[in-house]
Amino acid sequence: MVAYQSLHLNSVAEKFNVSRPAISKHIKILTECGLITIKQQGRHRYCEAKLEKLNEISDWVEQYRKFWTQKLDALETYLDEFQDKRRKQTQKSRKPAVKKKRKPKK
Repeated sequence: MVAYQSLHLNSVAEKFNVSRPAISKHIKILTECGLITIKQQGRHRYCEAKLEKLNEISDWVEQYRKFWTQKLDALETYLDEFQDKRRKQTQKSRKPAVKKKRKPKK
């Protein structure tokens, strides 16, 4: 909502079915996180999004996404190799033993 345009606090509050004190608490938290700024213009206080902060979060998440992707890919490779070994062992144990032909008794 405030990502596209600066809105005064009452406009923000009107968009939600929540009490104004609850909206104020949310705005305060977003301000503390640096995701929005409040600017006073006359009688109104306007919220403005600072989406650059989201880039920091995105970079942090990307670092861990790469880490876990590598770990999970390695696990998948290990499990595939493990299953192949198990399959080969199972096939060996299922092969019927070659029967030796007995010489007929005289």
